[in-house]
Amino acid sequence: MNLAGQLYKLQQLDLELQKKQQELTDVENQLSDNKPLVAAEARLASQKEQLADARKKQKSSEWELEDLQEKIRQIDGKLYSGKTKDPKELVNLEKEVKGLKNQTTTKEDILLGSMSLVEEMEATARTTAGELERLKEEWEQLQETLRPRKSEIEIALSELKGERSRLADQIDSEAFNIYERIRLARGQAVVKVERGRCLGCHITVPTSQWQKAKAGDLIQCNNCSRILYLE
Repeated sequence: MNLAGQLYKLQQLDLELQKKQQELTDVENQLSDNKPLVAAEARLASQKEQLADARKKQKSSEWELEDLQEKIRQIDGKLYSGKTKDPKELVNLEKEVKGLKNQTTTKEDILLGSMSLVEEMEATARTTAGELERLKEEWEQLQETLRPRKSEIEIALSELKGERSRLADQIDSEAFNIYERIRLARGQAVVKVERGRCLGCHITVPTSQWQKAKAGDLIQCNNCSRILYLE
């Protein structure tokens, strides 16, 4: 294989290495991208915290209502026991009971609202928990699928790097340095010549140049400086 052919093959290896490296990066990004899972976990934790607070408020309302009902029972006991004879005191007790019953009605409404809110929050938390389980299953399945794929790509990359290293050792150091310099500047260092045109810049190549390139000499395009290659 002549020098131009070696450099062209080196470029093919570099392109394949670049492709495989991008595949590896994509796989690694997918393996590490657990943002939806983390977000669902955080959302569920927040919902559970809010639910716990709502349950505390509901329990507090229940206790307050029980206290009011107990006070009413105690006052009713005084009213209907027959022990209280003073009309003024009886009137005051009746007023107190009435006021407590009004408070009870208000507390019952608040309690019903709290119970309804807790039920809604429980339903929301259950939905989020279900979504979280689904995301966990998908995440585990993705891991199972992508881990072997990652290993395959890493092996392929290692083999390609070894092949590139062996080929690079066979290429003249000056020619290799020219190749690397053009590759860094242009992205593509070696281009084919077809119908007398450089496929890098599509400018016509002088006959003497493409003939030398065909013979295997290291010839660079006068316009784009890429290395010319003819099969």
